[in-house]
Amino acid sequence: MQYRLDLVLHPAEGALLRVIGMAERRGFAPRAIHGAPDAQDQGRWHLQLVVDGTRPPETLCRQIEKIYDCISVQVTALGVAA
Repeated sequence: MQYRLDLVLHPAEGALLRVIGMAERRGFAPRAIHGAPDAQDQGRWHLQLVVDGTRPPETLCRQIEKIYDCISVQVTALGVAA
């Protein structure tokens, strides 16, 4: 199954690596990432991370929310991975 994670992160060194590493350690394979800092939101990073995985995505969301740099995360199911 493929999922899109909509993330808001503090712009900190290593924040993106921590998110991607967490996804991989929880059994999800990162497939794409898009995003940029938002000047209107105090420079916070607004990212979309697409992952493949067979595990429940809520587990991944709860773990990513615990990362210090993470402000928010929302998951959307995209369907079966190609």
